Amino acid sequence: MPSLDLNELIVLRKTLHQHPELSNQEQATAVRILNEFQAFSPDEIITDLGGTGLAFVFNGADSGPTTLIRSELDALPIEETNNFDHRSQVKGVSHKCGHDGHMSIVTALGAELARNRPQKGRVVLCFQPAEETGMGAIQVVKDARFVDLMPDYAFALHNYPSLELGKVAVRAGTFNCASRGMIIRLKGKTSHAAHPENGVSPANAMCKIIQELNSLPANIPQQAALGRNWVTVIHAKLGDIAFGTSPGDAVVMVTLRSESNDGMHTLVEEAERFSQTVAKSENLSISFEYDDVFQASVNSQLGCDLVVSACEATQTPFVLLDEPMRWSEDFGQFTATAKEGAMFALGAGQSSPQLHNPDYDFPDALIPIGNDLFLDIIRKINGLEVLT
Repeated sequence: MPSLDLNELIVLRKTLHQHPELSNQEQATAVRILNEFQAFSPDEIITDLGGTGLAFVFNGADSGPTTLIRSELDALPIEETNNFDHRSQVKGVSHKCGHDGHMSIVTALGAELARNRPQKGRVVLCFQPAEETGMGAIQVVKDARFVDLMPDYAFALHNYPSLELGKVAVRAGTFNCASRGMIIRLKGKTSHAAHPENGVSPANAMCKIIQELNSLPANIPQQAALGRNWVTVIHAKLGDIAFGTSPGDAVVMVTLRSESNDGMHTLVEEAERFSQTVAKSENLSISFEYDDVFQASVNSQLGCDLVVSACEATQTPFVLLDEPMRWSEDFGQFTATAKEGAMFALGAGQSSPQLHNPDYDFPDALIPIGNDLFLDIIRKINGLEVLT
């Protein structure tokens, strides 16, 4: 039976790091993963899932639940500043979120399942596109072929700088916040700058909306079901640079973030309501667009318990978080589908550069730790037939 030692997995990880691809452009990355898995003889291979995604199915001899383990394929539009031998060979693109490491962990899992099939049910190893844009998980779940892969349990990990190397952080309930980019467009009428009264400038409205957005979280009634909320204005533009022209349009871009999907719904509803009121008072038309939409990633109690049990079985240190992670992840699409499961953080070290920093690099020491944790979770749900 095939096997991969840690050195081979590190070579794979570094090769993936050298050849990063942006969201929904991960064709070559998918081919690399597919080539690795051919040696593992999965019972079913699905390609082009939700775009460039892949699913590898390992069946047990007896009926039982379906367990899905998810990894991501995509990289980020960030120029790498590291000078090591495996630095990115693609200008302006690099693996600054550690998805190269996540792929290596789940590939290691594939090698293990090739040697030790599940006893009951099946295990689906899923490599999804476009996590960074929030589109990939939705694309995979909406793919017609996903119906035949419908999981009972879903699990994923994400490396996490600032947490001790190899330590797990997990919690039941919301693990990652819901977030979305909101674009507010205001339309008035340009005029000569000498006679602004002949036009309709959105300047006052833009300022009022920004002020209201900044105070929005404090104005939402505190309810446990909504959790905490945050608003970050990231960009604003008024007219064009033309000193002879009074502006006729403006745009405000803001990131909305909430600990719950209900909280996000309230944020959107309130932001649109007061923006429309301000626009109407200033005789402006208004429109809204949304981008990078992530729902909250919610861990079930059983999913959290299985992660904790895996930590105890593998003697991996762990902490139960009091609050959700503020960053967002599209893995919530899978737990919402499966009903049971969890995402957990795996510490990348307190001295590691942060995610999305240009000098970040995934720590290879996490590959066997992540593999062992996933294996223990699978063993408890599906059992493992030892064939070696």
